[in-house]
Amino acid sequence: MSVAPSQRILGRDPSTGKGIAVTTEGGVIKAIDFAEHNERQWLSAGFVDLQVNGYAGHDLNGPTLDVATVRNLCQALLKVGVTTFLPTVITAPEARMLAALKAIREACARHPDVAAMIAGIHVEGPHIAPEDGPRGAHPEADVRPPSVAEFDRWQQAAGGLVKLITLSPHWPESPAYVRHLVKSGVMVSLGHTSADSARIAAAVEAGATLSTHLGNGSHAMLNRRHNHLWPQLADDRLTAMFIADGHHLTAAQLKAMLRSKGPGRSFVVSDTVALGGMSAGKYETSIGGKVELRADGFLAIDDGTGNYLAGAALPLIAAVPVLVNQVGLPLGEAIALMTAVPGRFVGGLGVMTIGKPADLVAWHWDGSAGVPKVAGVWLGGTRVA
Repeated sequence: MSVAPSQRILGRDPSTGKGIAVTTEGGVIKAIDFAEHNERQWLSAGFVDLQVNGYAGHDLNGPTLDVATVRNLCQALLKVGVTTFLPTVITAPEARMLAALKAIREACARHPDVAAMIAGIHVEGPHIAPEDGPRGAHPEADVRPPSVAEFDRWQQAAGGLVKLITLSPHWPESPAYVRHLVKSGVMVSLGHTSADSARIAAAVEAGATLSTHLGNGSHAMLNRRHNHLWPQLADDRLTAMFIADGHHLTAAQLKAMLRSKGPGRSFVVSDTVALGGMSAGKYETSIGGKVELRADGFLAIDDGTGNYLAGAALPLIAAVPVLVNQVGLPLGEAIALMTAVPGRFVGGLGVMTIGKPADLVAWHWDGSAGVPKVAGVWLGGTRVA
């Protein structure tokens, strides 16, 4: 990427509602000044999404993955305000996972704009719970126990880009495996699990620090006292990721879980699949089979009932009205769950601070239930959308 020219970007600060002017120079934020102006657009750090399986028809987990798909996905995400993300590779045969990891590595090597957006790779599975419910849409045939040797092959294929792994701690090998990952500089998240509190505690003691889309990837019916949710909510060493699309969790669930974890130990992910952002209709997918995407972003298994989710289809910015109008968060706190908090886990990005990369997004939102509209995106100080 070429060095961006100096510029002054105007907007309103979501935390204060006041006008601000952000001056960028050489790709970083040079100054932030309060300014008296009538700008209607909000201005924040670019959104940070640590779980993206695909979007706008670009699939990271299809039968094959090439460099062009990775780059096209990056371009699609910029249009919805995401400037930093972790492409997420899910449970599959090892050869297919290795090929996907190599493609992402190659995309970063060939294209500086891709490398500027991809802060690492999230591998979700294959070391998850095998039973229906906790396994989610992951293929049962490819679920397998943790293997240090396999992880080392992943990391070699990815050129060291694997930064986050989601696993279920129910496997006997989990504590030793978690310790190896942490020693290798990889974050560990607990998810797609029905593990008991002892197994969860053992994984946390070994170094696990996150919970993946907490409240989802679980049995439909849980024991009211003994389940995998309470120990993760109660453990302050775990920061929880949530899907706040209005479909994966009810407003009451999301509000209670955010209160339990607190604003500093919570953030939002989209977990979008390739059908995210596509037109409503029925589709055939490689993972999940026949599905129906509704106009409101509910992606359902096409089983005649339409009651069961087949994945997430709304971009991260769609969480704004959910967090503000349904959960009751102030706008600034809602935006922090999509920028600064997840940004802590990828090198301190997602902040509008002097000296930090000028990754910014301007957007319009009137406080309604509608999804905010992106008005401008800057990556390293260069306007890209």
